[in-house]
Amino acid sequence: MKKLPNHVAIIMDGNTRWAENNNLDKNDGHKEGVKKARLAVEFFLENKIKNLTLFAFSTENWGRQRKEVKGLLKLFLEAINEQTPDLIKNKVKLNFIGDISRFDKVLINKIKSSQIKTSKYDSKMSLNIAISYGGRWDIEQALKSIAKDISKKKIKIKNIDESLITDYLSTSLIPDPDLIIRSAGEQRISNFFLWQAAYSEIYFLKKLWPDFNEGDFEKALDEYARRKRKFGVKTGN
Repeated sequence: MKKLPNHVAIIMDGNTRWAENNNLDKNDGHKEGVKKARLAVEFFLENKIKNLTLFAFSTENWGRQRKEVKGLLKLFLEAINEQTPDLIKNKVKLNFIGDISRFDKVLINKIKSSQIKTSKYDSKMSLNIAISYGGRWDIEQALKSIAKDISKKKIKIKNIDESLITDYLSTSLIPDPDLIIRSAGEQRISNFFLWQAAYSEIYFLKKLWPDFNEGDFEKALDEYARRKRKFGVKTGN
């Protein structure tokens, strides 16, 4: 049996370039990207992957043109409305990680509502949407929370170790990713899981995210199965 990752994370890159290549508006590229996100959920659910994280909107993305950001936020709201019933049907637990306080009340309420609705059953998969998320932001908010708890004497400085810091991250209930897939040819993490990706296998593809298909996901799993994970420990020759 092929070795499968417990947690796959995807940096979905290339929507804007895809739109430009096809003489379309940027938001048309993002709409196509949402379709491929849904395909990813269906594929990895079918392949019994227990945890899937999609990097949908970074803290840096707030710096994009206002029209594009507005379109993205509208698209997020529509996607949650449209796809939550299917997630419930397929017993997928939906979780959002990131600084959602920056969104308007309508989107925040929809995010909270969808999380509650998809938490009422034994899930087949946990789907984590990293939205308004940044690896540096995550570490920063964890350190602030730790400092606050030290001041309240809930913890002591001597108790701070890797395990404790992990418990304060927004991903505390999510296992570290075994495999990170990035589309569109860029070979960097781009402020994604900076702490969590310490020993993740990373798989880069040149193909733009809207051009992805099931075959690309299958190749990523095949590549993961071929790799030997050592976690810094020397094994064999």
